[in-house]
Amino acid sequence: MSASERILSPDEPSAQANSSPVKRDRSRRSAVWLLSAVVLCLGAWLGVSHLTYPSDRTPEGAYLRVMIAVNRGRAEQAFPYIETKAQHACYTIRDYRRKAQKRVLEAYPEAERARFAERHAAMAEARDGADVFAIYAERNGWMNRLRRDVSGVDRVETQGDRATVQTARGTRYPFRRRENGIWGLTLFTATLVAEAEKAARDFALIDQAAADYERARAAERR
Repeated sequence: MSASERILSPDEPSAQANSSPVKRDRSRRSAVWLLSAVVLCLGAWLGVSHLTYPSDRTPEGAYLRVMIAVNRGRAEQAFPYIETKAQHACYTIRDYRRKAQKRVLEAYPEAERARFAERHAAMAEARDGADVFAIYAERNGWMNRLRRDVSGVDRVETQGDRATVQTARGTRYPFRRRENGIWGLTLFTATLVAEAEKAARDFALIDQAAADYERARAAERR
């Protein structure tokens, strides 16, 4: 009987049986090595990207971060890259709407409370200026406006604390250097400042009306 025809005894291990675990082990090791290589490559790429990505202390870097927020559909992430005056306006809006809400809830009739809640509750209950900015961005379609022109930077013109970023499509975006060195987009400043002034005027009227309601109720009780 030839060696190839020899019948294996029950106690003799099969070559095929022995080879399967070995093959599986080799495949597992190969997969681990491949995964490790991918992770290392990704880490290296992220490291290089971090080192080469423009700083937000440059107009180009601030513009690119605004575009990232636009691509993600997260307007609040663009808030650090609008100018200081616009940021302050967002907080002013929140604070006045919050004070107005408090006076409405204290003194206004129920129907008036509901009307205020419908119009201004989101602003009054916003956590911070970034949330207020996101509300206006949604209402006014600011992210859609920016999304239509998402493109690379063609050139940057800088004069002192002001700069203009021109995209590959020819759109020009104005920036101003903030006190912390970060450049802020000025595109929405006029609207936000006007809204802050309106919020202040609205509060003055609401506070006066609330006082009138309180006096009327006091007179009824007498």
